[in-house]
Amino acid sequence: MLLQGKTVVVSGVGAGLGHRIAETVVRDGGHAVLGARTGANLAKSAAEIDPTGTKTAYRVTDITDEAQCEALAALAVERFGGIDAVVHVAAWDSYFGGLEDADFGTWQGVLDVNLLGTLRMTRACLPALKEHGGSVVLIGTQSAVAAPSQVRQAAYAASKGALTSAMYSLAHELGPHRIRVNTVLPGWMWGPPVQAYVQFAAHTEGVPEAEVLARLTERMALPELATDGDVAEAAAFLASDRARAITGQSLLVNAGELMR
Repeated sequence: MLLQGKTVVVSGVGAGLGHRIAETVVRDGGHAVLGARTGANLAKSAAEIDPTGTKTAYRVTDITDEAQCEALAALAVERFGGIDAVVHVAAWDSYFGGLEDADFGTWQGVLDVNLLGTLRMTRACLPALKEHGGSVVLIGTQSAVAAPSQVRQAAYAASKGALTSAMYSLAHELGPHRIRVNTVLPGWMWGPPVQAYVQFAAHTEGVPEAEVLARLTERMALPELATDGDVAEAAAFLASDRARAITGQSLLVNAGELMR
């Protein structure tokens, strides 16, 4: 029971990775406090993860709103007595394109969510984290360090790269309070977004989905994509006391597509 008795705030809980992380927290003995912008998604996830309602709590939360971040942190303290970890999944990853076609107003929005929103949510959790120490886990992306050739998401990659850079400063700043800060960098991750991409590409090209999937996996040392469940396991480890001496680190979960 990796997270026995721990309270973990999870931002960005929807049908994919956020749900998997919250599910893993409860499976491993912890309490999961769920935040996202869509109340129906939160209610559905909480009911599936914890039908009794004793191990989860949730509140509609837009991480671009500081007051809403503070309200989610307060809910965790009110329901479960404190915060031991926060895992940041909430992100704007649906804007595609590069420099020449960039809408910089949209870029600013992406940065406000992915970089500043994550920092707002972290700061809201700090008073509770400082009481006993704990863990901050940032969900980044492999594209922040090696852009994929199949899709172009320059704004998303840049925002997550900035967040990874911020991690180093946060690890030093918060370390004296025994708060650890680490990043998980998923590559192609089998879950709802990649499933949708594979289906779309197969339909557009008129080829079987297996062919599109094979193009993704052929560059990987392991002959399959990591799943959102695999990324959730990595996040749970970094949130746990078993990672007590790990801070300021980035962990690639990518089936060996990129090795560093």
